[in-house]
Amino acid sequence: MKLEPLQIPDLLRRFHLSPQKSLGQNFLVDHNALLKIVRDAGVGENDQVLEIGAGLGSLTRVLAVNARKVIAVEIDGHLFPVLREVTKGFGNVSLLKGDILDIPLRDLFAVDGYKVVANIPYYITSAVVRHLLEAEVRPGKIVLTMQREVAERIINKDEKMSLLSLSVQIYGEAQITHHIPASCFIPEPKVDSSVLVIDIYPQPKLSSREVKVMFRLAHAAFNQKRKMMRSSLRSILDGGQDQIIDLLNKASIDPQVRPEAITVEDWIRLTRLVDELNII
Repeated sequence: MKLEPLQIPDLLRRFHLSPQKSLGQNFLVDHNALLKIVRDAGVGENDQVLEIGAGLGSLTRVLAVNARKVIAVEIDGHLFPVLREVTKGFGNVSLLKGDILDIPLRDLFAVDGYKVVANIPYYITSAVVRHLLEAEVRPGKIVLTMQREVAERIINKDEKMSLLSLSVQIYGEAQITHHIPASCFIPEPKVDSSVLVIDIYPQPKLSSREVKVMFRLAHAAFNQKRKMMRSSLRSILDGGQDQIIDLLNKASIDPQVRPEAITVEDWIRLTRLVDELNII
């Protein structure tokens, strides 16, 4: 089935709509970019897909042509007249109004392995990624269109770890498949975007208990990321600085290093040591 691109400016005028800056609404209108996203997601006829931020349905339609089922979640109720209009010919699309952060994914999917496709604004990127990665019913692949700078930070292109990049690397392997110029969106954002693909591991690198320990440690460290690890962990670990230095040395971590310089393997060693010693 060949789809004709939606005429987004006409739809906005016909339904008396304006993009909401408060919701980070920048609608992707370049049809070739939409096709590339679905290609990068590897969506096939047996796939169930969760789309977060359906917007005006441009990507929803392309997903529907390729997938067995599409659940499209949109928080802005004003967009639903358009969504119903542009997807009315697709029997495999379910439209759901709500905030994805308030929706347990086990309510949408019975088994692991579904795919997630989303064009998400910067201000909810971390929360959405954590929500997806820690879901009880887990996706097999996550494909996110986001600000280029954020995507590059996640894959550690600048060789600096962040809390978000640490989260992703515990659960899966991420890569940037291509970039999307700002001119492909309405309204045009101030920065370019990138498509980040996360292939989820069958099992995370840490157990669920260890993940909780790691995030407590990581939150404490990254909340004071300009401090050395020997100082930033004092807010969460009992004992004086000498004890923390000893702990870091046992984990083969330089006590004078800052959190952004620690690798995921370092965090795993530290987490398992702290968990074994049961000190938080």
